[in-house]
Amino acid sequence: MNSAMRSIVWTCALFAFVTVSAGARAEEPAPSRPPIDKCVWEKLTDRTIGLVAWAQRCDFGFRQIHFEFVGNALAIKYSDGGAPDPLVEVLDIQPGETAEAAMRRLFLEKTDKAVSARCVLAPYTEGTVPAGVKRYTFSPDAAYAKELKARADPDEVPDPPCGDWGEMPDGIQYFEVPAGEGRKVLFVRVGQDEPLFDEQTLRVLP
Repeated sequence: MNSAMRSIVWTCALFAFVTVSAGARAEEPAPSRPPIDKCVWEKLTDRTIGLVAWAQRCDFGFRQIHFEFVGNALAIKYSDGGAPDPLVEVLDIQPGETAEAAMRRLFLEKTDKAVSARCVLAPYTEGTVPAGVKRYTFSPDAAYAKELKARADPDEVPDPPCGDWGEMPDGIQYFEVPAGEGRKVLFVRVGQDEPLFDEQTLRVLP
């Protein structure tokens, strides 16, 4: 192979490498919104848990906030607070189980039977749902919802009707089935306000 041919081959190989690298970078989602004042986005990855997330690190002077991985979860940590608070939990789908069956199993494991028997799995459709992602919550069945409505006090925030792993009357939380055919589901606690992690770009590693 002469020098001119080697030069052409090298140029093509380099172009292909750059194209593949650029394509890989393009697949990595950027944060879906700007950070709030005094905060910056940082990408956090834990291959043991199997999660990639964008989260904000904040310095308000009197308080610093950051995120870290704890157990099976992405957790928020306050400099003037206690232990990290898990906000995004990564949960296993068992062999032979569908995502829907896994969510029902997890809900039953974590909820009093008298409550779980009156709640049903339902799509969670509030807000913008990323392409390919499915979100669900556990809500009161028709009879239970009617009973709750009849005894509701308009001056009080009621308790979560389906326990701590169902819908919240004063906040947002849901199960999330990531895009693709993975073997994980997420339980995402957004809270009342826009969260300091990016709920729109959570990614489960294969």
